[in-house]
Amino acid sequence: MATNPSFQLFSSSNNKPNLGLGFFDSSEPTLSPPPPSIEVLSSEVSSSVKYTVEPVNLDGLTLFKGRVSTKEVFGLPNSDLVPGIYEGGLKLWEGSLDLVKALRTEVQNGHLSFEGKQVLELGCGHGLPGIFACLEDAAVVHFQDFNAEVLRCLTIPNVNANLSEKCQPDPAAEARFFAGDWGEIHQILPHAHESEMNLNSSSKHGQATGYDVILMAETIYSISAQRNLYGLIKKCMIHPHGVVYVAGKKHYFGVGGGTRQFLSMLEKDGVMAASLITEVADGSSNVREVWKLSYK
Repeated sequence: MATNPSFQLFSSSNNKPNLGLGFFDSSEPTLSPPPPSIEVLSSEVSSSVKYTVEPVNLDGLTLFKGRVSTKEVFGLPNSDLVPGIYEGGLKLWEGSLDLVKALRTEVQNGHLSFEGKQVLELGCGHGLPGIFACLEDAAVVHFQDFNAEVLRCLTIPNVNANLSEKCQPDPAAEARFFAGDWGEIHQILPHAHESEMNLNSSSKHGQATGYDVILMAETIYSISAQRNLYGLIKKCMIHPHGVVYVAGKKHYFGVGGGTRQFLSMLEKDGVMAASLITEVADGSSNVREVWKLSYK
């Protein structure tokens, strides 16, 4: 496992509150307005789409992964994604498995505890990292995906399959599900702020608000979406001890994103520090990484 105490790309940080970074300023195709943000109740699980389940072994930890048809759910061929319509949530991406393995190691090494924590998984799809947090006694785990259909047809059944198997009689975590775009979803997330990180932000009862741990895998492939994603993190991450674990490829060829490009944005903004948790170069794809973000 590779470890690096901090990632530094620029010699000095940029204190501008808005991320007017050059690689975001190029013109991009205009997408249709995103669907409205909604909470999807666990009782809204789809009964009309065929859901099958199979085990996946993660270095001795066995979880369940569901499988549904993209064509059956969206009327689309088995494509990875269609920007603005379907963002790939029905596919089990490698980074999700990398993230669960990294989280398990962090817990075993005493660097992370989910017990009693409020956890948010962004771009959840199958929800395996969030499911792991549930199994590690998190108090709250909220799952977010762009598509409500992904939550109804895959995420909720997958959470149920894993927790009903492993948590008897009932899982301790409050699991809730939210669909919507990263630019708007903060409006309905129970522990998010209305604006980006305010270090003095607190609830009316004097307690800090936000999520203790934010998890995300394969969410940084799109340069055009990264501003909203980073802004959402700053609206959701509790200060001063909140952390983010992000898994992704070093470079997403053809779409422009990647871990290093995302981290350069963070460095220029100057609010958060990043530490490399693990690097995966197994030959199955280009190099994948898991990073931990925290407030400076």
